[in-house]
Amino acid sequence: MPDRLPRRAGATAPDAIIVGAGPNGLAAAIRLAESGLRVVVFEANEAPGGAVRSLPLTRPGFVHDVGAAVFPLGVGSPFFSSLPLERYGLRWRWPEVPLAHPLDGGRAAVLDRSLEATAAGLGRDGAAYRRLVGPLARRWDALGGEILRPLLHVPRDPLVLAGFGLRALVPAQALARVAFREAPARALWAGLAGHSGLPLAAPGSSAVALVLAALAHRVGWPVPEGGAQALTDALVAHLRALGGEVVTGVRVEHLGELPEARAVLLDVSPEAFLRLAAGRLPGGYRRALRRFRRGPGTFKVDWALDAPILWANAACGRAGTVHLGGTLAEIAAAERAVARGRVPERPFVLVAQPTLADPPRAPAGRHVAWAYCHVPNGSTADQTRAIEAQVERFAPGFRDRILARHTASPADLEAADANLVGGDLTGGAQTLRQLIARPTVTTPYNTPLAGVFLCSASTPPGGGVHGMCGVHAADAALADVFR
Repeated sequence: MPDRLPRRAGATAPDAIIVGAGPNGLAAAIRLAESGLRVVVFEANEAPGGAVRSLPLTRPGFVHDVGAAVFPLGVGSPFFSSLPLERYGLRWRWPEVPLAHPLDGGRAAVLDRSLEATAAGLGRDGAAYRRLVGPLARRWDALGGEILRPLLHVPRDPLVLAGFGLRALVPAQALARVAFREAPARALWAGLAGHSGLPLAAPGSSAVALVLAALAHRVGWPVPEGGAQALTDALVAHLRALGGEVVTGVRVEHLGELPEARAVLLDVSPEAFLRLAAGRLPGGYRRALRRFRRGPGTFKVDWALDAPILWANAACGRAGTVHLGGTLAEIAAAERAVARGRVPERPFVLVAQPTLADPPRAPAGRHVAWAYCHVPNGSTADQTRAIEAQVERFAPGFRDRILARHTASPADLEAADANLVGGDLTGGAQTLRQLIARPTVTTPYNTPLAGVFLCSASTPPGGGVHGMCGVHAADAALADVFR
């Protein structure tokens, strides 16, 4: 096979090569470089970051996040929080409140940074919310260390992990109905669980809700100043300060194209690994990768706005994130339809309003916002009207504020980041089975190929911008190859 990858005259051979410069690939590279190893990262796109990038998608002067926009796990990650990223320009900006969830008739549930303020706003359900989320928020540092790793491990804090697990295993729909009595608290829980991409009747669908709620009270839901690109730029700058290298515009088609290195870490999907290995994998492992299930697809809309969104409930105008979908029953129906391969007429919509916390992303007086909803994986349905109808439902007159829009189908998202297969933002369905077998039960980062490791979101702990998939894969390489 022809050698198509750059070989620099006189350059020292790397100890480790990373394929893919998303947050997990960069985290893996930094972990290895911190150990004194020579690391090179190859990225197919012309810029690093994967889905953690920012571009002027609509009009000049309007900065939009290509994928992730709000980063509770970015600031709450045990690894990212240990790095001196502020040295490279990363600044976090917090909206007044992390989340609001409006209901018809002008009501809204508000997830405040303060646990007590959130509980007070939920009225009769406040005490139940405090009991459910409070212990996890107070012990986030211990909890994060337990859940942001493979599910099968010897816990350092078994009581904290058990307290989380007993709650997390309960389907979100059932937990909301048992724990809460009124519509606002139930809807708030449904919206939080909707981030999982699972139907709300699925076991384990409460896990994401618990994590996001605990993070809201422990660290908030911030945005990076200037856009998501600032996080990627800081990670790349830190890697280079450690002696690492990032080479963009290089698409790896086969592992045999790579220069010699003692270890290769792949921030790629299981589907891509099958192609890269090209018949070198044993049959059982190949079958395991082919059984890997994808999560739902995503349809996304970015807007340039001539003013902030005027919500019927003023609390939504203070929230960095707004969940749209109405009641628990409505959100459950929308996510159930997606799981059954149907496009919902009234989707559950997640809206981000980053310029509330970071105004310079748009010209003076203007704003940016984005929204997405789940669709069946690989769907070609255009959900622009359905998404904007949900915004209009809770913010009458919204469409009049749109200066320009940019839409991205599942195919568009995959074209921008090959790991978003079929528009799946989570690196694979986050079912109970795939929390254990991600993508295989034992040694999820190691592969049957000596010195080759997986480090994408298709390994534990799964989706989210936290870098921990890369960290654990790097640790596996350090133990197995570099000892």
